[in-house]
Amino acid sequence: MIRVAVRPQWVLFLIFVMAGAAVFAWLGKWQVERAIDAARPVNAQTEVVAPLSSLTPPGVPVVETAGAHMATVTGAQVPDSFTVLSGRLNFGTAGYWVVGRVVTAGQGSSAVSLPVAYGWASSQNQAEQAIVSLNAQAKMQRPASTFTGRFMPAEAPAAPNRGAPATEQNTLAPAALINQWPGYQGSVYWGYLVENTAPAGLTQIESKPPIDNNEVNWLNIFYALEWMVFAGFAFYIWWRLVKDAWEREQEEKALLAGQAPGQTPPGEK
Repeated sequence: MIRVAVRPQWVLFLIFVMAGAAVFAWLGKWQVERAIDAARPVNAQTEVVAPLSSLTPPGVPVVETAGAHMATVTGAQVPDSFTVLSGRLNFGTAGYWVVGRVVTAGQGSSAVSLPVAYGWASSQNQAEQAIVSLNAQAKMQRPASTFTGRFMPAEAPAAPNRGAPATEQNTLAPAALINQWPGYQGSVYWGYLVENTAPAGLTQIESKPPIDNNEVNWLNIFYALEWMVFAGFAFYIWWRLVKDAWEREQEEKALLAGQAPGQTPPGEK
């Protein structure tokens, strides 16, 4: 059988099988890596404060490693850009967020806008009173301030709650805010900063670090085992074909010798 296996056609076929098995092995390795990646924490350094510009550029969706990361940014508050968001939970209690616009220095002379959630209020009247104070501070044209908090990915725009005015907002969506900001130009971060320190009249917004609840993806492990089985099956097919060829040759030799399987040898009855 070894003499049959080393013939050129079967050697070439073995090389083809080995190439296919190598592809199957690579696919199995890729599936294992996917399973391992799924079990890794998205970002183990979220509580280390980093400059916002180092986490994500403006104008693009927020990547996983930047979402919920503690960040710092220096910029100026823009007057008349404050908004009240309704239906915002804070430690389980529904209330309102006060959101404003901070302009930071981008590349060159371009300005970059960042939505900032300043604080939480239990009533809309309380939130509107805080806006009056924040507007007065912004109109004083103070030097740029430093803001520190948790940077969160942008939320999708949502319809107002039932029975609420059509202009009511309940999600922090930069795509909706830029239509309300006076004199908006430049680019915007597609996320928002939850300020660590709430201004007077507001309560600090609850800001929790991301929970690492990732688990091994056993479906990827199962697929990896399947690819290993396919690789082994490829070698089995080669061995089975070589053996079939060898058995056919043995049968042909037996027929030529007059001793085909099942034939009564001469002289026997």
